[in-house]
Amino acid sequence: MAKGKDARIPVLLECTACVRNGVNKESTGISRYITQKNRHNTPNRLELLKFCPYCYKHTIHGEIKK
Repeated sequence: MAKGKDARIPVLLECTACVRNGVNKESTGISRYITQKNRHNTPNRLELLKFCPYCYKHTIHGEIKK
């Protein structure tokens, strides 16, 4: 039997500090994490505090479109 739309969807989290600063000159790249969220419990965009290896500190990572 087929189910309806799944409640859990994969999302990409991207460092907001790297995007705003245009990435450090020493390192190229933007920190991204893949996680899941429940569409019914969190309908708005997800923001989590994660470690960014390019900024060398914990920064806010926000949900982006695929």
